[in-house]
Amino acid sequence: MTTDVTIIGAGLGGLTLARVLHVHGIPATVYEAETSPTARTQGGMLDIHAYNGQPALQAAGLIDEFRGLILEGREATRVLDRDGTVLLDEPDDGTGGRPEVMRGKLRKTLIDSLPVGTVRWGYKVSSVRALGDSRHEVTFADGTTVVTSLLVGADGAWSRVRPLLSDATPEYVGTSFIETYLFDGDTRHPASAQAVGGGALFALAPGKGILAHRESGGTLHTYVSLNKPHDWFAGIDFTDSAVATARIAEEFDGWAPKLTALITDGETAPVPRPIHSLPIGHRWDRVPGVTLLGDAAHLMSPSGEGANLAMYDGAELGKAIAAHPDDVEAALSEYEQALFPRSAAAATEADDIFRLCCLDDNAPQGLINMFTEHE
Repeated sequence: MTTDVTIIGAGLGGLTLARVLHVHGIPATVYEAETSPTARTQGGMLDIHAYNGQPALQAAGLIDEFRGLILEGREATRVLDRDGTVLLDEPDDGTGGRPEVMRGKLRKTLIDSLPVGTVRWGYKVSSVRALGDSRHEVTFADGTTVVTSLLVGADGAWSRVRPLLSDATPEYVGTSFIETYLFDGDTRHPASAQAVGGGALFALAPGKGILAHRESGGTLHTYVSLNKPHDWFAGIDFTDSAVATARIAEEFDGWAPKLTALITDGETAPVPRPIHSLPIGHRWDRVPGVTLLGDAAHLMSPSGEGANLAMYDGAELGKAIAAHPDDVEAALSEYEQALFPRSAAAATEADDIFRLCCLDDNAPQGLINMFTEHE
């Protein structure tokens, strides 16, 4: 089986690439390990930026559909100290450039915009190998294979395509998030809902924090941040939700109850999310017939840029291919020459923001300074 453009991974970046190619009349096939679009929840909210995420959706011809997904008021931001005192309160006045949408709904919009059969579900990659002459063979867990003249790794942090280009592997940054949810917050958890406000909450102290966001339907989505080594988290039995929740809550002893309730009243099992990143400035030499986008190319500390960059990567790669339909190598070279400096600058900024949110000894003042300096 041979295809012209093979995309591994049906995340936002891979889907954006497939959509932009479709807009330009170029067929592509996306292979995704998950068995269906609803095989797992797709995370929480995303702020889609005016300088990368939105132009990507414009290139995909989906800007109007995107606007229909926006949750009004969610750009509001609050910074609190451990006592629950509000140190910064910025309402969403409608003039910001980062409107919030639910990731799952945005992904569904992209999937629905593609011809039926473009995304092949339940195809987990087991190996990839070069065949020479710019061609690559992808083998899936069920034993089937595909040979392609253009392979794009859009398969995230632990990409199976990346080793064709680079020896780099993600490294733990020393911080983990613990994810949990409270539902129907205004009615069932009014004190915590009031603390979160209309958008995002940052309750910070050196080396730890409680970050939460108001999603649709009054859902309060929380990420508890702790600077701890891998071994510390390995010592917690996360299969026992009560034990794990209690152990995490111990780290916030003495904090305001309306904040700690975002941990102790969690209505889903706490899920650890260790944070990894690739080296800032990660790049590779041009290898014929293959490239990367999104986290596969430039996994970085969370700062709100990851999904936006992945979509922008996908759109830019799609446009480059469309501009050079008879010269794939020219398209890939053009794309990568812009990708490398763009992703290096974003990773540097993401590292700075992440430090202010999760690592800074001056927390929360450093984050407040950043917000006020950008006003």
